[in-house]
Amino acid sequence: MHSVNILITSVGRRTSLLNYFKKELVGYGSLIAVDCSDLAPALYVADRHYIVPRIDEPNYINFIKEICIKEKVVGIFSLIDPELSLLARYKNDFEKIGTTIIVSPFDVCELCLDKYAMSKFCQNNGIMHAKTYRFFSDFTDALKNDEINFPVFIKPRKGSASLNINIARNINEAKTIFESIPGMIIQEFLKGQEIGIDVYVDLLSKEIIATFIKEKIAMRAGETDKARSIKINKLFGIVSDLVRKVGLVGPIDIDVFNVDGEYYISEINPRFGGGYPHAYECGVNFPKFVINNLRGIENEVQIGNYDENVFLMKYDSVLVKHNLR
Repeated sequence: MHSVNILITSVGRRTSLLNYFKKELVGYGSLIAVDCSDLAPALYVADRHYIVPRIDEPNYINFIKEICIKEKVVGIFSLIDPELSLLARYKNDFEKIGTTIIVSPFDVCELCLDKYAMSKFCQNNGIMHAKTYRFFSDFTDALKNDEINFPVFIKPRKGSASLNINIARNINEAKTIFESIPGMIIQEFLKGQEIGIDVYVDLLSKEIIATFIKEKIAMRAGETDKARSIKINKLFGIVSDLVRKVGLVGPIDIDVFNVDGEYYISEINPRFGGGYPHAYECGVNFPKFVINNLRGIENEVQIGNYDENVFLMKYDSVLVKHNLR
């Protein structure tokens, strides 16, 4: 069997995730990391790393393909939303050089990135989702009809990392925020417990292998900072239905709100979520699933195979390097 060399792109600060992959790859292959900045600390966790152009540079994909060829990479995935569709678009090109793109199909990535399109998809498929408005006139009509009330979220239609998300408490605030940046949407403010869900869909069998549910206790910079592992049978079923209907594969991060016992989908990120370390530390081993799939092995279903009431608490650390530049 050839080495299972894995390339992770846009690694940024995700040192814990890369450490998990490096640990699981012992005896199988190497971990390669790339980022456009030499100050991305996760680079220095990998066995080898490269500094590459920004993802919006026209020669970016060629750089990545050259690294894949040089390092004999068999699997590649990204940790940021804007790059998911880019990699998915070149899936066939990477397969020709023996590299599997570990991401959902292009149209699925595009759907998940578009918050308005996802709201319509959920509405059309009987999946509960926050009411979402693309046009301000539609929102004001809904207000008049008592279909929505303040406060509301105003956020980019295509955005990530919780950037430019605002709360509006009256019509003047809503209008000012909505018109301040092009491409904004208005979304119902869901008053309830926020829940994070990590899901892995087998790359070979296309079956849902694992689902890990955590109750979010505190957030920081758009990521889960403190959380508690929980199990909700109803939610396992809702997530399975959602994932199949959307057509997701690989690692997935889903945000849900529990509003008086009803579960509303908030966002779907078809990648490793920032809170995934909680799942790994509870024994839900996505890196092992990925490695098995790249070795041609289907994973066994183990939904809900973890302990409840395990708490995640993130904390800061530092990495010091001399003479990088």
